[in-house]
Amino acid sequence: MNGPGEVIAVIAVLVFISLIIRLGAGGLDHSRVREYVTRRGGKIISLQWAPFGPGFFGEKDSRIYQVKYRDKEGCIHEGYIKTSMLSGVYFTEDRIVSRPSKSQNEVRNDPPQSSAPVSVEDEKARLRKRLAELEELE
Repeated sequence: MNGPGEVIAVIAVLVFISLIIRLGAGGLDHSRVREYVTRRGGKIISLQWAPFGPGFFGEKDSRIYQVKYRDKEGCIHEGYIKTSMLSGVYFTEDRIVSRPSKSQNEVRNDPPQSSAPVSVEDEKARLRKRLAELEELE
């Protein structure tokens, strides 16, 4: 007959095994996410497990991480990533929180700022052109 001590021991062993599996999966997740971001020219700044991040409800196999990284243009992004062994890595949210300083942007051929006033129509045309350039980069 199983006593209360044996039941507690079995539960403790199961909890320990679950913890080991979770820690191992977390290590694999971190390397998978780092590889994903670096393949696209970025560099991870921070990566933290976010068990209740966007899209957690109903998610069984994927784990969610909050990520902060710098892209190849120098912009800082914050977002959430879902990953698992079978599904790979994909962003559920990704937003730019800061852009590089103007000296770094000069490489992008931004027009120099002049002291002459610019008409609203000229500024709209310049912004539309810049938006089209940015959309091509994505």
